[in-house]
Amino acid sequence: MAESEQTGAAPEQSDPAASDAAMADDWEAALAEQGPLEAVAQAAPAAPQAQRASFAQLQPDAGAGVAGPEQLDLVMDIPVTLSVELGRTKIQIRELLQLAQGSVVDLDRLAGEPMDVLVNGFLIARGEVVLVNDKFGIRLTDIVSPTERARRLG
Repeated sequence: MAESEQTGAAPEQSDPAASDAAMADDWEAALAEQGPLEAVAQAAPAAPQAQRASFAQLQPDAGAGVAGPEQLDLVMDIPVTLSVELGRTKIQIRELLQLAQGSVVDLDRLAGEPMDVLVNGFLIARGEVVLVNDKFGIRLTDIVSPTERARRLG
């Protein structure tokens, strides 16, 4: 019974050197059971040879790249945020805290210069501010081309 306690799976010893020696003995016994490495290598089956895969020729889809009305209907009800940017500026927090009613903040745009129209933060058009029934609006004067939008993204 003393021998089974020595080779047990979880020896309760506080000496790390004895624990390491017991683990080394276990590894030695496991490797001895496998036999020499040459015999294991000879017994292993040969690896299968790779072969070139053959695929059928792909045919272009007749409707590829063309969005029909039924495909556009899928995205028509998705909400987006449209905003008009009057201009931008950078100021220090000290200056920001000093702003009061009647303060003027200089922007990076000139008077009469077109405003940017953004959808979800991406520029899609430029326009001029108009007043319609006491409400501000924007008249689009220039729509950004899809290639220009893609260039700005990258």
